[in-house]
Amino acid sequence: GIFLMCLPSFCCRLGVAACRQYSSSSGYPNVSLSSPLPGIPKPLFASVDGQEKHETRITTLENGLRVASQNKFGQFCTVGILVNSGSRHEAKYPSGIAHFLEKLAFSSTSQYGSKDEILLSLEKHGGICDCQTSRDTTMYAVSAEVKGLDTVVNLLSDAVLQPRLLDEEIEMTRMTVRFELEDLNMRPDPEPLLTEMIHAAAYRGNTVGLPRYCPAENVDKIDRKLLHTYLRSYYCPERMVLAGVGIEHEQLVECARKYLLNVKPVWGTSTPEKVDRSVAQYTGGIIKMEKDMSDVSLGPTPIPELTHIMIGLESCSFLEDDFIPFAVLNMMMGGGGSFSAGGPGKGMFTRLYLNVLNRHHWMYNATSYHHSYEDSGLLCIHASADPRQVREMVEIITREFIQMAGTAGEMELERAKTQLKSMLMMNLESRPVIFEDVGRQVLATGKRKLPHELCQLISNVTASDIKRVTTKMLRSKPAVAALGDLTELPSYEHIQAALSSKDGRLPRMYRLFR
Repeated sequence: GIFLMCLPSFCCRLGVAACRQYSSSSGYPNVSLSSPLPGIPKPLFASVDGQEKHETRITTLENGLRVASQNKFGQFCTVGILVNSGSRHEAKYPSGIAHFLEKLAFSSTSQYGSKDEILLSLEKHGGICDCQTSRDTTMYAVSAEVKGLDTVVNLLSDAVLQPRLLDEEIEMTRMTVRFELEDLNMRPDPEPLLTEMIHAAAYRGNTVGLPRYCPAENVDKIDRKLLHTYLRSYYCPERMVLAGVGIEHEQLVECARKYLLNVKPVWGTSTPEKVDRSVAQYTGGIIKMEKDMSDVSLGPTPIPELTHIMIGLESCSFLEDDFIPFAVLNMMMGGGGSFSAGGPGKGMFTRLYLNVLNRHHWMYNATSYHHSYEDSGLLCIHASADPRQVREMVEIITREFIQMAGTAGEMELERAKTQLKSMLMMNLESRPVIFEDVGRQVLATGKRKLPHELCQLISNVTASDIKRVTTKMLRSKPAVAALGDLTELPSYEHIQAALSSKDGRLPRMYRLFR
């Protein structure tokens, strides 16, 4: 420690001496930077004993609950319970239960009288809590000081297995849900709404195509009895993972045994035989929403009136080997808005920038997305432009889909792979992201692929892999979501024809009266 504190002043003195010694007549030191400076002691580097400090360790308890952890140096930890339950499991129920459970999370429980009590007990350990649901997972998470681990696991067990679900809490949740639905339809950024629509079009009426947000007509149908019936089927230990990052594995297992092993949930013993195990059926199709977008964003910087289109094709599940080539392909397509912060040159090498946004100044947005689940996946492109140019915009996007099947250039492929690896590594520097990664992987597969293994898989992707997965993807029927003024929108059959043609062009239409 003392050595490090003295280092700057020592270096300054040494630097001055070195400059005097080596300075030429021009006043600049004439020192080669590759040779060590004289008089500086050799550096001592810390050594790490192997990988075991960063391995993900997994233990399965007697009741089927999995405990997964990864140690990470620091004062704080992130711990949470992930449940294999989401909007895709609501086929036999009114849609919206997962949305309600997300909003009801961390309300009053058997030990805590209200949400405020929970927050106060967490505050003592500098903690925060959050619950997020997706189509297939519900995640209850707490970040707090490592010293408070016992309190945290006790609280998580209570919040997940012993919620009171009081009438007034459910009534408050109804108001919150109604507000969120209104907000979803009024947002200037329609991306969440389009994602909902494209899933509904791609998987009509089944699994991941079921609505993630509670439909307005179901808000009053959801009550405590219905929630208990649902929880009885899905909130059972074998469908849960307790994940933690920044703590010792033995400590976490000990807390899990104490608070999660012989706990009887408030809805009684679980009956997991009622679980919906249906596999996602990709159907393809179109969902249109005529909407006046002229006054979406008024004010000092108004957004012009736009029509938004999202076109998607079936990719693959995240359990398949082709998932990695699809992730690279999605990175290669990239894209974004025509006004990007950071100016030209930021991510401007992706195909949707080079071929679409840089060539067609009237395109407002072109972005590629990849959604993947345990039994299916969806690669889609979202584009927006003036309502009068919708036909041309659709053709540009279908052409991009067809060109994916061409051979990828070596330079662009390497760039996409490097970008994907750097994004992965940068995201995994944050503790909550590591927590989510550990939890989701263990929940889905029972094990965890480490970042260096994923980087190796990304490095192995070749241009022929990209060509192979694209050719397979182009055989599926398209899923289309369209929002805004749809007067110029080509028919679904025409979009389908363009995606099965050689050049991605829409069939020509001849109109007598323009």
